[in-house]
Amino acid sequence: MQGRLEKMATFHDAPIRYELVLNHQRVPLNNFFGKVVTLQHTKNLYCLHCNMPMKKSFNQGYCYPCFSRLAQCDLCMMKPETCHHAAGTCRDNAWAEKFCFQSHIVYLANTSGLKVGITRHTQIPTRWIDQGAIQALPIFKVNSRRLSGQIETLIAKHVSDKTQWQRMLKHKIEPLNLIAERDKLLAICANELDVLVQKNQDEIEFLNNAQIVDLIYPIDVVPLKISALNFDKTPLISGVLQGIKGQYLIFDNGVLNVRKFAGYEIRLIID
Repeated sequence: MQGRLEKMATFHDAPIRYELVLNHQRVPLNNFFGKVVTLQHTKNLYCLHCNMPMKKSFNQGYCYPCFSRLAQCDLCMMKPETCHHAAGTCRDNAWAEKFCFQSHIVYLANTSGLKVGITRHTQIPTRWIDQGAIQALPIFKVNSRRLSGQIETLIAKHVSDKTQWQRMLKHKIEPLNLIAERDKLLAICANELDVLVQKNQDEIEFLNNAQIVDLIYPIDVVPLKISALNFDKTPLISGVLQGIKGQYLIFDNGVLNVRKFAGYEIRLIID
């Protein structure tokens, strides 16, 4: 099977089910643990948006023209608190109305430890799975991406908003009482949060009854050493599939970040 690689599709079962996506065709991966899986890069790259051939990938799968003009590739997607839609400089108002001005969730997750994050409400629990979280807890539901970013920025002064991917993949993360952690952080941020709530009274909902979501990953063998595999350095990647976590395939000889190589044309062979 051969096609343009996309990020893996996920399903919240116990354990989580994964599908490799090549040109929109899906291959269930949980069936192949313990087998030799070979991924060969054909040296061809195609943009995830326009599907045109490209020599270099930008922002995990886009050609440079799309990267330069698409709203989903703007810097404010990484730093939503810098949203400039109100200034009239958004790259695509229609796209923003569809994706940025819908309900977003501010959450705590246990990935490589405690972190704060945001996502569209439609991306739960996908976002948590993609980050390799073993637990997650929604905190706030808000009406826009910009507002979720403002809340995240306040909380991120006291807890990480990043995942240490190597530590996450070693799978030695202790469970946390996320409700207690939430209450502690909200107490610390109370004054700043109150100011934000007063300015946006009808746009912020505290999810005080939210429950902790547990996430279980299909891992047969936990890697002792994390060695990143890279199609740019090694076009042929082959090994025994031992697990999957986040968007990483865990082989007996290293780990592959599938999302990083979105847009790469890949030939899949399973022995």
